[in-house]
Amino acid sequence: MRDPAPRVLAVIPARGGSKGVPGKNLAEVGGVPLVARAVHACRTARLVSEVLVSTDDPAIAEAARAAGATTVERPAPLSGDTATSEAAVLHALDTDEARHGRLADVVLLVQCTSPFLTADDVDGVTAAVLEGADTAVTAAPFHGFLWRDLATGATPSSGHGVNHDAAHRPRRQDRPEDLLETGAAYAMRGDGFRAVRHRFFGRTALVRTDPARVLEIDDPHDLARARALAPLLDRNEAPGARRPGPGDVDAVVLDFDGTQTDDTVQIDAEGRERVSVHRGDGLGIAALRDAGIPLLILSTEQNPVVTARARKLRIPVLHGVDRKDEALKQWCDEQGVDPARVLYAGNDANDLPCFALAGWPVAVASAHEPVRRAARAVTTAPGGRGAVREIASWLLGPDLKSPHRP
Repeated sequence: MRDPAPRVLAVIPARGGSKGVPGKNLAEVGGVPLVARAVHACRTARLVSEVLVSTDDPAIAEAARAAGATTVERPAPLSGDTATSEAAVLHALDTDEARHGRLADVVLLVQCTSPFLTADDVDGVTAAVLEGADTAVTAAPFHGFLWRDLATGATPSSGHGVNHDAAHRPRRQDRPEDLLETGAAYAMRGDGFRAVRHRFFGRTALVRTDPARVLEIDDPHDLARARALAPLLDRNEAPGARRPGPGDVDAVVLDFDGTQTDDTVQIDAEGRERVSVHRGDGLGIAALRDAGIPLLILSTEQNPVVTARARKLRIPVLHGVDRKDEALKQWCDEQGVDPARVLYAGNDANDLPCFALAGWPVAVASAHEPVRRAARAVTTAPGGRGAVREIASWLLGPDLKSPHRP
């Protein structure tokens, strides 16, 4: 019997109390709560099986679930100021094992306080452990001279060189490279972590990350810096950056009601439903299909209208789906498509888990406000009035001609 695929559990500790920044884990950077940003990075990572947010705060739990995570209620003894992140992860690991009947092969500790964590960072530490390391941590190249102030009480300030000889100042290129622990993501073998109850044991792999993205939010000044940097650093990682263009997207997944329709329905005397669609949307879908971009209609509703529309457009459909995010992830696996390269267009709350999974969540102009806030881009056209045609023009140009076609 073939061994099951490795199970990777990402745990995000996010308690409600924070003295440095009150309500920190719900503070918005780039228009997105910090906890949702952490969930997004984990959900779009290729190697993560499940994302679990450990919290004692109902508002944080609600935001985490809206972003597509599973939540576990953290007990009061693990929620105080002196509680360690390891304790929260151990509790989450035990809860997850009870739910699934299997200990995760790899467990991740991901911090909300690092707002510019990427899916590549998450996959990097995960891959390091899957490939043989016992633990892994994100680290950034660091070339600064470190000093320590030896002053104690009445003793005046006295500087001591920590990583250098104060009398010898070699050029940067002549010094060994130091690596700074970023505090963003850690990966551990599940069994080893449970045994030693600490994030570092055995062989630790250092996974290099972009030093420009290293920022930990511990006080209001850090939060202000993060908000100022978000427009520059978010780009392809977080909602709200820009519209996708040619080459940014490998597949397009579309909600149906409210996205391809105006969210109204007419019912005749026999109970048959009729909806209104836009011819321009059909033209846009045909152009995307002809350009070789994989397409899917994904709908919660089990309705013959959805099937008929998909048949006319000649694209596959999955409908009557309760967990759209799970269906989306499975479809991506089957198609060999990275979720970070998927554009998902939707309009209502049941699309939010897919927004957390897809790299390009797009809201139509008529979408509900929480969906608009979670989107990376918002169309100018409402659902059922050309929004899909507009999306096609972003990817193919206004004339809907793929750069790969004559």
